Amino acid sequence: MLKIKRGFRGITFVLLAALLMSLVIGCSQASPAPKPNQPQSEAKPKTGGTITMAFPMEPDTLDAHTSTGADTIATLPMGGSLLTKDPATHEYKPNLAEEYKVSEDGKTLTFKIRSGVTMHDGTPVTAKTFKETFDRILDPKTAAKTSRIFLAAVKSVKAPDDQTLILELERPVAPLLGNISTTVLQPLSMKAIEKYGEQYGRNPVGMGPWKFESWQAGQSITLVPNKDYKGHDQRFEYQGPPRPDKLVIKFIQDPQTMLSALNSGTIDVAWNVPAKDIKKYRNNEKYEVLDVLRTGLGLMVGMNLKNDLFQDIQVRKAINMLVNKEAIVQSVLLGEGVIANGPLSPYMLGYDKGVEEYGYKYNLDEAKKLLDAAGWKINGEGVREKNGNTISLNLLSTVQYNKDAQLIQSMLGEAGIKVSIQNLEPVAQMEAALKGNFDLVMTSYVYTDPDILSGFFHSSLGGYNFAGINDPKLDDLIIKGQSTYDTEARKQIYAEAQKYMVEQAYIVPVYVAKQFTVVNKRVKGVKLVEETPMFNDAWVDQ
Repeated sequence: MLKIKRGFRGITFVLLAALLMSLVIGCSQASPAPKPNQPQSEAKPKTGGTITMAFPMEPDTLDAHTSTGADTIATLPMGGSLLTKDPATHEYKPNLAEEYKVSEDGKTLTFKIRSGVTMHDGTPVTAKTFKETFDRILDPKTAAKTSRIFLAAVKSVKAPDDQTLILELERPVAPLLGNISTTVLQPLSMKAIEKYGEQYGRNPVGMGPWKFESWQAGQSITLVPNKDYKGHDQRFEYQGPPRPDKLVIKFIQDPQTMLSALNSGTIDVAWNVPAKDIKKYRNNEKYEVLDVLRTGLGLMVGMNLKNDLFQDIQVRKAINMLVNKEAIVQSVLLGEGVIANGPLSPYMLGYDKGVEEYGYKYNLDEAKKLLDAAGWKINGEGVREKNGNTISLNLLSTVQYNKDAQLIQSMLGEAGIKVSIQNLEPVAQMEAALKGNFDLVMTSYVYTDPDILSGFFHSSLGGYNFAGINDPKLDDLIIKGQSTYDTEARKQIYAEAQKYMVEQAYIVPVYVAKQFTVVNKRVKGVKLVEETPMFNDAWVDQ
């Protein structure tokens, strides 16, 4: 199954995309931001001790600009961003930039850089630092990955003085503010880059609350407190240097090995714990379970519009009605998630709560009627047939998500649609999807901005438009959403785009899954920022 994460343009298809991992990097007023279960403690915070967290992948590099994405778990606490995003209001708040303004034509962004901030090596952070950082990202010689995509709309970067940073854009691109609020675009020390050269990725220098100490290949990365850190991130209560002595990130790929390490006390924090294992930790007073609904779709099924069958909207609607989403949530997620009714999750800007009413519901009888009306009748073998052709579909998936695929295969089979499942390795699945070698494809994404629609569904901007959608009305709505900086106006645009996509039945949205992090209660104050554990407020009760 394709997984596009935290960031498309701007957070994994199991790692192609690091585009995407980085964005774990992201609803209308009626739909408040996710409120994960956060640990509470009346004890007085202490200094000292070590926090050890498990992470399933070892980074390729700790150069935040050239990494494929798995670096984020370490480079996020070592860095900072110009802005941060308020998860409840979707407004952008000051961080390394004290303030910012957007020109009337939306093509010039001006930031006032906070003074008094220094890199871990003592280098001052100024507007020039950001100019050098962004110029480095945009330089093809750097071979930047996600970071360059995040700055794709930038035409030039100027720093007329130490506090003024100016970004000139090719065209108005509101999602750029979201990209700027991630540490993918964090400032790096040019002094350190010059010193270490190609080895910089093993000797990173940031400006955040934690700084790099060591990297034991194949084992772990260790961070230590930046004693000179002066907080400026309003998402956290504590604004001083980290209280613990160390933060150790251990690489543990297998989930059960990770849980064994948690049970033995080898690690304190287990991230992305499988739903099937969560009950035993909820019922154990030794642990705190932090859970949050992910800001994206855990599963959606795309239909290849190059297949003439799916040019018929009645067939697309029927496919939507044949998928029993609640049954899949209960069977695959053990109830730890919610059904999805449209392309946006409930915690994204532009989510229209009305979709819960106008979205397609499981209705086998109505789906059969739609297929009959489209001329696809049941033949003697129980398969839908029209003009001598039968409906026989290829469903592109991966072994990891085979249970979802089998359930969908069975559900469509009840209406006489024959489905064969093709399981590929993630990279091979991505390649096949990009080539259009499928009828149905399992996809997912984790992202915080509704501009994810441009990546999946715009006719020319959509690098992941596997379905081959070419809809001028949808294109127009997506561009309007990109070009509008006003939060309320964007909300209305994306609500309209969401409703239109449901009407056209281009995809089958299935569910939004929960993300689980389990914390040993000896560690206090761990906070989820969207889905990532952060340790700014954390301390160890030794």
